[in-house]
Parts: sequence; structure tokens; C-alpha cells
Amino acid sequence: MDLSIFEVLGPVMIGPSSSHTAGAARLARAAAEIAARPFFRVEFALHGSFLKTGEGHGTRLALLAGAMGIGEEDERLRDAEQLARENGIDYRFTELEAEDMPENTVRIRFDHMDGTESNILGSSIGGGRICIRAIDGMPTEVYGDAPTLIIRQDDVKGVVSSITTLLARAGINIAVMRVGRQAKGMQAFTVLELDEPVPRQLLPELRALPGIRQVCVLQL
Repeated sequence: MDLSIFEVLGPVMIGPSSSHTAGAARLARAAAEIAARPFFRVEFALHGSFLKTGEGHGTRLALLAGAMGIGEEDERLRDAEQLARENGIDYRFTELEAEDMPENTVRIRFDHMDGTESNILGSSIGGGRICIRAIDGMPTEVYGDAPTLIIRQDDVKGVVSSITTLLARAGINIAVMRVGRQAKGMQAFTVLELDEPVPRQLLPELRALPGIRQVCVLQL
């Protein structure tokens, strides 16, 4: 059986449950990094056991804390509601009606200061691990276990090649690459799990490539 040490011992965390607390905080933190813009309102639509038992496990506090960038091991997680009020962040929890979704699933909607919104669908999959399943309605598969680039781009020839060429020149090896699109000629996503952390100075170069709309780096 192939198990990671995190699945055996569990993560370092505040709270009683690796799935409902640590996984929830990590999931919301990843969602906020993907959204990548200041927000004044956040809505968590809960599904399965996140909805049924999450309150007793501290899931709601963990989600709110994670959305504000607070890690699962940070003692401020317990004060998430107070911190949200102090920072002028409106929040609410609703029910997500979804079929064929894992038990610990949430859709997180951010209302941003610039008038835009982001919608991130993800699940806590055990041992503090997560999976981002959709970004703004586009199916994807992001785990955040390794340094990960999430790139939103135009679906045109040469964009993916320009991304991989730039990474190769920087000496960064790609472990896993996933590419998806809304439809031919529309928006696409490239998700790259890497063997090395992404140098911050590389991000402006990636954003300057033709056809690139947004670049996010997850280094949880």
C-alpha cells in the first residue's frame, strides 16, 4: 500500500479533525491564492459531512481562517470570526446541492474589491490533503502537494509551448502537467506540478507571455 507520512500521522494543525479542520483551512487558503485579489465578501456552500458535522469539527472557522490566509497550524484559526469582522469581511455559509461530489466538499465564492468574483470548488480528501476540482466553472485537478503553477490562458497554438520553454530555461522540471479548456478557442487552464519552488522573479516573465491571462503559484 502506498501511503504518505501525512496519511499515517496527520498534519500539524489546530482542531480535532485532519479532514474537517486542517483540510478545510488548507482548501480555503488555496482558493484565496487562486483568486489572488482582495475581497470583501466570501460565501461557503457546504456539501456532505462538511455541512452535516462541520460545525462541531470547527470546519466553518477553518474555512473562514483559510480564506484570510491563516494556516491550519495557526492559533488564530479559533478567532477567525472576530478577525473577519475586524477586517470588514462579510461571510456566510450555505448548502451546496451537488451530485457525485465527495463528502467534504465546498464551493467558495469571493466577491472582490474590483467588482469581480471568483468561484472555487474543492474537497478535503483526508489527512489534511485537498483537491481543487473547478475554478470559475472550469474542471481542473489541483492538489497543492508540490509547488504548482495554475495558468489561465487563451486557447491558441503555442501558449503551452512558451510556458514549458520558459520553465526549462529557468531549470525547473515539470513533474505533472494537466491542460483543460472551456471549448475550442476559448479560455484554457494549464496546471503544472513542479519539482522545485517557483522563483518569484519568474512570474512577471510568465505573465508577459502572449495569450496568458492569469498566473497563480501555490506553494502550500
